[in-house]
Amino acid sequence: MVAITEFQKIGIGLMGFSLFFLVFGMLLYFDSVLLGFGNILFLTGLTFIIGFKRTAQFFFQRHKIRGSFFFLGGVSLVLCRWPIIGMLAESYGFVLLFRSFFPMALGFVLSAVNIPFLNTFLSSSSSMV
Repeated sequence: MVAITEFQKIGIGLMGFSLFFLVFGMLLYFDSVLLGFGNILFLTGLTFIIGFKRTAQFFFQRHKIRGSFFFLGGVSLVLCRWPIIGMLAESYGFVLLFRSFFPMALGFVLSAVNIPFLNTFLSSSSSMV
């Protein structure tokens, strides 16, 4: 079993608060202060969980530069009080950054929880015949 350090525990807490502030900021009609605070907490939590060097390596890989540009540009736009445009850019960048992770996460969810409707829908849509 993997041991979780104290910094990683702090990072998980920061990510939880980040999710709260992002959702709450969107519920309050894209409040730029709450969204900005959620973005800062997200980046700080990610840095606490995987470390500063690995965070920088993740965002500045050659094949992820466009996703990093949109994500960090969206964070900057939210901080400059353009929350709707910033969140759109941030969402696009998030999809570009984590697109290789989505199939693995979906496979894990489908294997961990047997959902008959989703399981039959996804298994029939993956065949080309």
